[in-house]
Amino acid sequence: MRMKSLSRKEVINVENGEKLGVLGRADLIIDPESGTIKSLVILNDGLIGFGKSRKELTIAWDQIQTIGDDTILLKKS
Repeated sequence: MRMKSLSRKEVINVENGEKLGVLGRADLIIDPESGTIKSLVILNDGLIGFGKSRKELTIAWDQIQTIGDDTILLKKS
């Protein structure tokens, strides 16, 4: 899967059904020694990239339950 394909997917917490937002830009944190993915950092800007509300959400890779066509389901306590 390419990072570009993650954009526009909705992130949902399966524990409580909370919608955490729609992916805009995302970065991966990778362990340089093992090469494994540690976490996904989601950067959501305000309306069309403008505005004051910039939100950064870091999700541990092991919290992700599944990545579907339109959604990413995660177990975030």
